Amino acid sequence: MTSLKHCPAPAKLNLFLHVNGRRPDGYHLLQTVFQMVDHGDSLDFTLRDDEQIVRVTELAGVPQERDLIIRAARLLQAEVQRRTGRLPRGVDIAIHKVLPMGGGLGGGSSDAATTLMVLNHLWQAGLSREELMAMGLPLGADIPFFIFGQTAFAEGVGEALQPVQAADCWYVVIEPGVEVPTAAIFSSEHLTRDTPVVIITDFSSHLENRNGFKEFGKNDLQQVATQLFPPVAEAVAWLAAYGDARMTGSGACVFCALASEAEAESVLKQVPAKWQAWKAKALHHHPLNAML
Repeated sequence: MTSLKHCPAPAKLNLFLHVNGRRPDGYHLLQTVFQMVDHGDSLDFTLRDDEQIVRVTELAGVPQERDLIIRAARLLQAEVQRRTGRLPRGVDIAIHKVLPMGGGLGGGSSDAATTLMVLNHLWQAGLSREELMAMGLPLGADIPFFIFGQTAFAEGVGEALQPVQAADCWYVVIEPGVEVPTAAIFSSEHLTRDTPVVIITDFSSHLENRNGFKEFGKNDLQQVATQLFPPVAEAVAWLAAYGDARMTGSGACVFCALASEAEAESVLKQVPAKWQAWKAKALHHHPLNAML
């Protein structure tokens, strides 16, 4: 096999996101539940006759050398060479970009995770899920989750993952039209950094007993983001009329859980035209899980 087309890189939502503290190295200690949805980017991979790794799609503001896709591919290529003594064939990578940058949807991390999973398959590298997760972590804290491949309760800097059940629901997601830099949120003096630690059974019990679609916990980053970026606050306020609206990740996208596709479609039709918005179904497993 020399190519794989339309390989999915799904978006993720943070169903809650608590900041519990800060490590001596400056990294924040987090707790969250990651949920994938059936909306996202897709990538095409075509093996080359040389050893070059090339992104054949232009991405504004993202030079190839900084792109997580290219960096992930080169890491895996070097690891295959280390293990086998041979450098695997290069690859042309095309990306069909749907997810916004700085949206809190994990787009870049998901693209990199899909790259690692697909090239591990095309190169017949034989790395395990755990080995790929470890390879991805230095590139981005969200990458291991996508390779983990299922809804997860995450702790630490986001790398300590346990499987967890979440609602079989639909989401409406609004893109407020601003890019929120993660560093600006985590460096803010107004960020809450002492939310009490919860345990996985707290989330599971809430899911079993919840009233309608009231979400568990909160997103500690939302208060800072809404102060710095008023369009995020506006989107939260508008969507809150239909349920427990909140921001995902460090922003800017805002989401709300709904019981059915019909309800999601009804809300979607009413979203003001100034915003991009879409509906998506909860995914309990990554579409590429069978590759590992």
